[in-house]
Amino acid sequence: MTKQPGRVPAPESDEPAVDAPDRPTLAPGAAVLALLALGWLAAMLWSTREATTSAAAGVTAISLSAFALPGVISAALVAGAAVALAGGNLLARRYGDGVSLRFAGAIGAGMVVGLAAALAINLTYFDTSTTNVIAGTTAAAAIIGGAIAGARSAPTVGAVVTAALGTLLFVVAFSQARDPLFGLFGAGDSQESLVSAAKWVSRTESLVAGLLAGLLAFGYLTWARRRAVRLDPETPALRWPAYLLAGAGPGLLLLLAEVIIRIGGRSLLDLASALSEADAVAQTSLGTSRVDNGIWVLFVGALTALIAFGRTLGPAHTDDDEPVDSPSPVAEQVDPEDDKPGYAKAFDADPAKADPTR
Repeated sequence: MTKQPGRVPAPESDEPAVDAPDRPTLAPGAAVLALLALGWLAAMLWSTREATTSAAAGVTAISLSAFALPGVISAALVAGAAVALAGGNLLARRYGDGVSLRFAGAIGAGMVVGLAAALAINLTYFDTSTTNVIAGTTAAAAIIGGAIAGARSAPTVGAVVTAALGTLLFVVAFSQARDPLFGLFGAGDSQESLVSAAKWVSRTESLVAGLLAGLLAFGYLTWARRRAVRLDPETPALRWPAYLLAGAGPGLLLLLAEVIIRIGGRSLLDLASALSEADAVAQTSLGTSRVDNGIWVLFVGALTALIAFGRTLGPAHTDDDEPVDSPSPVAEQVDPEDDKPGYAKAFDADPAKADPTR
């Protein structure tokens, strides 16, 4: 075998080359997120049951069920995704990070959450037609949430679940500040002032919820990145689309919940709207408000997470960047191939002293 000039042969080794196994991508804190999401779903189901059973039954129960349905569906979406995320972590640790296995496990976890929620509704709610609608729609939402958690990027899904759960908690806490904000935005005795104040209160809620969603998503991904680097320093960093999707995730879940409500809960919404003209106007107004809120949370959350990620980036270095000036100019000015030395010029010395022949 001839050797080519100018090439150095690679050192040979008796040991066969073995590729390092890829470490599965896990979502840190998934078990805690699953417990919190399940607790939130249980709280929504309990509050809906208390509202419907304490009513005088009949038309009032139908109206209250329609008002409570969006909160239950949103909670079921988040709970299904959180439980599926925790189950995906267990499967990844035991069997590896297979896409098909992760997706199948996520669907199974979502079905378990959905069936458990539907069973709890049928056992504790009154046996009416609206109860079956709530149970079926809740089960479908949990399964869809589990399917979302089957995505390969588990940290991104974990960030979406964290931000969505924080957004739902904020919306409930914000209800305590609605009355003071109505007065702040000029609500008076006229109908026009009430409508204008309600619009500004809704926009304020959506804006703050979007900011919170973006910050929570960025914080979770930053924490997941640091944890992954501690376990494996060669873990590649997440790029900006992951932060963009994580910040927009809560808004996307809210819009998806609205789609599920309008498809699965259509019969309940129609019954509530048929009670009176005021109920019909209220259901239409609430549906429009939910869509607007989801859009605001989507864009504000995505922009907030992207800006927060951009602030962590340093200046980009290219090959055209000028080198840093050396503190010693001798190495740049002296050419070893020159016949005459250039030390006199380098040190600003007297040419007569620099040349020994003079």
